[in-house]
Amino acid sequence: MEVYKRTKIEVPDYNDSFVKFTTGGKQYQLRFTWNDTEQRWMFGVYNAIREPIMQGVKVVPHFPLNLFCGSGELYGGIFAVFTDLDTIGRQDFNNGNATFAYVAVE
Repeated sequence: MEVYKRTKIEVPDYNDSFVKFTTGGKQYQLRFTWNDTEQRWMFGVYNAIREPIMQGVKVVPHFPLNLFCGSGELYGGIFAVFTDLDTIGRQDFNNGNATFAYVAVE
C-alpha cells in the first residue's frame, strides 16, 4: 500500500523569490515568480547551486507541475497546488486560498 506525504511549501510574498527545499536527501531551490502582465505564477526547480532543472512552468491548480520534467532527479514526488480556485491570484498563497505542496510516495 502506497502512502502519500504532502509537504506544504510556503510561497514568499514577493514577485520573484527562491525557497530552499530538501527531498530524498538532496537540496533544491524553488523559484516562484509572479508575472503581473499575465496575472499568473511561474515556478522553477534548481539544484543547490542554482543550475536549472526545470523553469518557466505555469502554476495551475490540481495538476502535477513537474509531470513533463525530463529530469530523473525529481521522480518520487510531484509539485502541485491545492485549492478550490480555477486560477491562482497574486495573494492566494498568502491568504490561504491556495497551498503549494510537494507530494511524495513513501
